[in-house]
Amino acid sequence: MKFFRYLVLFFILFSCFNNEDRILPTERNLTESVYSSVTIQPDSLYQAYAIVAGILDKNLVEEGDVILKDATLIQIINSTPKLNAQNAKFTLNLAEENYNGNAAVLNSILEEITAAKLKYKNDSLNYFRQKTLWAQHIGSKVEYETRKLTYELASNGLNLLQNKYNSTKNELHTAVKQAKNKYQTAVINTKDFVVKSNINGKVYALYKEPGEIVTTLEPLASIGSATNFVINMLVDEVDIVCISKDQDVIIHLDAYDGQVFKGKVSKIYPKKDERNQTFKIEAVFENPPHILYPGLSGEANIIIAKKENVLTIPKEYLIEGDKVKTDDGITSIKTGLQNMEYIEVLSGITKDTQIYKPE
Repeated sequence: MKFFRYLVLFFILFSCFNNEDRILPTERNLTESVYSSVTIQPDSLYQAYAIVAGILDKNLVEEGDVILKDATLIQIINSTPKLNAQNAKFTLNLAEENYNGNAAVLNSILEEITAAKLKYKNDSLNYFRQKTLWAQHIGSKVEYETRKLTYELASNGLNLLQNKYNSTKNELHTAVKQAKNKYQTAVINTKDFVVKSNINGKVYALYKEPGEIVTTLEPLASIGSATNFVINMLVDEVDIVCISKDQDVIIHLDAYDGQVFKGKVSKIYPKKDERNQTFKIEAVFENPPHILYPGLSGEANIIIAKKENVLTIPKEYLIEGDKVKTDDGITSIKTGLQNMEYIEVLSGITKDTQIYKPE
């Protein structure tokens, strides 16, 4: 009797043991996805730099302020550009005076031209009078040639002065244009001592306080959209080939524990980050949370495939990736979709095939 009790107990335990390690494939809806960590950032986020060096005079906004495009954010002090602008203005005024003839440069040449015209006129009269006389064989040949040479020299001298006037006037005109360009550049440089916003958005960070030195190499502020946020994800290079635009994304944020948000892939960056061997993916919310902050983190699953009523088994029952243990021994199967827990069975076993968990 005692032996019979032990035998019954043995069969009960053996049966329970086998039931725990033996299952039947089940049909279920299966979704395959790619896992990724998540960081939330404002859309159009950028860092604002000064294009001139100086001392920070005032931060005209505060962190969290909503701003319009071209709004002045930061005022910088530097007296050098103002002095340069003043000097450029003086140079421009002098160039304009010289060009307009108010200074002695062109006036002196004009006076020389007036005198040269009088001399040319006088020498011309003398030459043509002497030429007429010489044609009548009156006077000497030396006197005629002397008058002719004097006339030609006067003509050449007048032409040289006129050319000098024209070239000097062109040079002065060019000097005016150059001085004007330098002055306009100097004025623009004085305007560069403010940093303005490139977008309608929000001030997310200010990096310097009044009195600190400003360089062109350090950011002064961080600006981004006040209402639109993007979901930054990093995807392994093994999975990137499965990702395409407009795929659904399921998002879980640490700040919203237990809540699920939906999104869609909006951008795939084609360059791999060699440091961590990942690709950057961006997605946008379909139903964003009411409150979002830059840097919020979480995790996401990018849906790459869905199937309904497919035959599945737990992945822990797989042997070497494509085999299972059945009553007939080790059996090869063909697999399809998979997620973290289950894998689709395309062929090799049926829903009535009992499979055993490998030891």
